[in-house]
Amino acid sequence: MPTLILVRHGRSTANTGGVLAGWTPGVALDERGTAQAAALPDRLREIPLAALVTSPLQRCRETVAPLLAARPELPSHTDERIGECHYGDWSGRKLAELHDEPLMTVVQQHPSAASFPGGESLRAMQSRAVEAVRDWNARIEREHGADAVYLMCSHGDPIKAIVADALGMHLDLFQRISVDPCSVTAIRYSPLRPYLLRLGDTGETASLAPREEPSGGGAGAAGDAVVGGGAGAP
Repeated sequence: MPTLILVRHGRSTANTGGVLAGWTPGVALDERGTAQAAALPDRLREIPLAALVTSPLQRCRETVAPLLAARPELPSHTDERIGECHYGDWSGRKLAELHDEPLMTVVQQHPSAASFPGGESLRAMQSRAVEAVRDWNARIEREHGADAVYLMCSHGDPIKAIVADALGMHLDLFQRISVDPCSVTAIRYSPLRPYLLRLGDTGETASLAPREEPSGGGAGAAGDAVVGGGAGAP
């Protein structure tokens, strides 16, 4: 079965602003995110991609634009199932103010029970994202062979949920996974089991350095996972 390269979108204006973007329209890459996207074609230059699948949201489309420009022959597709979690009434709000919401404790400690007001549950998000991966695995293998490699550009929480599924982890443990903006995660699928080959690789080590405050603009207590994903290294 194919190998899946998961790329989280580059750093966005919402990431640096400490805002939970969700499906809010008009959220673009910031200056660093644009540079991250520009570097992506070189980072992936050795990988023969069979196809590219992206979330329909602007920040993902901007992230893959340089890669598509460098490989105009690469088939490109959009799939809403790998779009960001629908955070409903939380969308567009500051993460710092959301920290005191009772639901945030559930999101951190028991995410399989978390359902966002006016939005969807984290279980539903994982289900659609994993379903998309299964469908695309079958399609890519059928059209390009079992050794094919393809890329999906998605968001922090869906990627973490896909990784948790690949590792056989309960969704309640997915906050232990971290994927920075424009990081590369690789999963090789087989008839027996998936293999996690790479997790959150940004091609540099700055993201491993201690931070002065939690990522996402100080949006939670130390050790909390940033809903939607953090802003990465400063």
